[in-house]
Amino acid sequence: MSFDIKITGGTVFDGCGGDGVKTNIGIKDGRIVEVGACEGPANTVIDASGHIVTPGFIDLHTHYDGQISWDEELAPSVNHGVTTAVLGNCGVGFAPCRAADRDKLIRLMEGVEDIPGTALHEGLTWDWETFPEYMDAIDAKPHTIDFAVMVPHDPLRVYVMGDRAVFDKPANDAEIAQMKTVVREAMEAGACGVSIGRSDFHKTSDGDWTPGSEAGADELRAIAGALDGLDYGVLQAVNDFDMVRPGETFDTEFDLMETFFRAGNGRPGSMSLMERDFAPDDWKKIIARVEQLNSEGLDVSLQVAPRAIGAINGLQCTFHPLMAFPSYIAIAQKPLAERVAIMSDPNFKAKMLSEKPVQLSGPDSPVPPLVDMMIADFDRLSEKQFLLDVNGAVDYEQTADQSIAAMARRDGVSIWEKVYDLMLEDDGKALIYFPVYNYTHMNYDNVLTMMRHPKALPGLSDGGAHVGTICDASFPTYLLSHWTRDRPARGKPGILLPRAVQMLTGDSADYLGLTDRGRIAPGQRADINIIDYDALTLGVPTMVQDLPAGGQRLIQPVNGYKATLVKGVAVIEDDEITPARPGRLVRFGQSAA
Repeated sequence: MSFDIKITGGTVFDGCGGDGVKTNIGIKDGRIVEVGACEGPANTVIDASGHIVTPGFIDLHTHYDGQISWDEELAPSVNHGVTTAVLGNCGVGFAPCRAADRDKLIRLMEGVEDIPGTALHEGLTWDWETFPEYMDAIDAKPHTIDFAVMVPHDPLRVYVMGDRAVFDKPANDAEIAQMKTVVREAMEAGACGVSIGRSDFHKTSDGDWTPGSEAGADELRAIAGALDGLDYGVLQAVNDFDMVRPGETFDTEFDLMETFFRAGNGRPGSMSLMERDFAPDDWKKIIARVEQLNSEGLDVSLQVAPRAIGAINGLQCTFHPLMAFPSYIAIAQKPLAERVAIMSDPNFKAKMLSEKPVQLSGPDSPVPPLVDMMIADFDRLSEKQFLLDVNGAVDYEQTADQSIAAMARRDGVSIWEKVYDLMLEDDGKALIYFPVYNYTHMNYDNVLTMMRHPKALPGLSDGGAHVGTICDASFPTYLLSHWTRDRPARGKPGILLPRAVQMLTGDSADYLGLTDRGRIAPGQRADINIIDYDALTLGVPTMVQDLPAGGQRLIQPVNGYKATLVKGVAVIEDDEITPARPGRLVRFGQSAA
């Protein structure tokens, strides 16, 4: 047999959880046709000697819903081995949408997912109204990687209810029936599922609640019930059980999630799982309730993150500890270099540190209450905040003696003076890491417990979202480099490399019901990563201004990806994005493209 591409000499981890095997892979017409000797000639031979070879990674939790309409690259996910990304998580997105409601959805995404509204206003193409039209529009544009879309609850609610959706109004019977019809139409056009978000930290840029946060059981039951009779489709939910309203409890809120998942009539579902300081044992309660549901015949998985869900703070970022001081507010809109010059004046520093921070959040403010809480409680929280750059590398699992508070004590200064000085380092580009979730006990022991759960799926990377304060699209790289190599080298328990690859590939494909990818085997799509495992490293995130209207976002450099193939076409070569654009929309329930 002759091949289009032959990958030789690599150690192949096939996505099934077994040990790596040194072998060759033959590719023809975008498919794997042989794994073994592959003795025939090939148009292109890729020498993978000394490298590992894996299926392309599947990222279950991204927010490229707007970016995908103008951006072909889908960076940074493509840079971290992702070959299929799922959009429309957390109940937020941009379809379906009437022309009159576009601004509502932009303000929603700006507030919930920290995507600059100016970038969305300029970048969104808006060549759709219905969800099938949205799918057609984004599929018509070339992209580096494949993508699938879920029907998000918030725009669905606005599409059906109009202004009533954002004013704490319940949906009536006719509106609920229409929502179910719209979801079914989207599913029959190839959507991969339905997502809902019930987080009290999610607000619009005007400070309003998200439309779906007030939905009742009948509404959730109806939109999940739209999957009835289909042999594809998943349900996704995010919920802050520790932030329930007066009169509600963890269990009453979880009962709503149970209603949602049961209404899916056997379709798989997933729920976000993380450890929160506010209610440090809730993650255990979530696991217990999910295990009970699964024992009764449901199929609910747990989306887990391989590190803390952490905020990156700095003078360039959306948030930082000094942003509520009156003197800083007065210069906040100046360019970074001017702010640094002003703040370097000892007199300005003394004046500013003599002030008390003011409240930033409120009914009409896009600033979440959590920011005020963090600033007001900075004395305590500085005990778990760190400089992200440690001798030119990133370290997400630092100890208490590396914290800002510990630095201040060693230098004999206040924590405010210490953070002030730190933030002026590197010409004001220094970054402080605050692990908001998954770091209650200053280590990743509980994260390891979550990841080792049999229903754990890697997720929550939020690629395309929180662009000014989070840079977690690097999760796949971190799972491989930290948990299978670096953490065990420190004498701490980790995850075996074959299992980590399986989680990122085969497990995620099985959850979605994708039978054509996620494994290296004859007949599978040639979605493949060739990785220099020993050299795989993450750099310190940097702020770049490459969004429409000059919008900025954090991008994290990475080294180690010799090649990433999408359907047999290289979209990454030696860590750089190529001009190739083989990515397409994955339409579920329809013949593969």
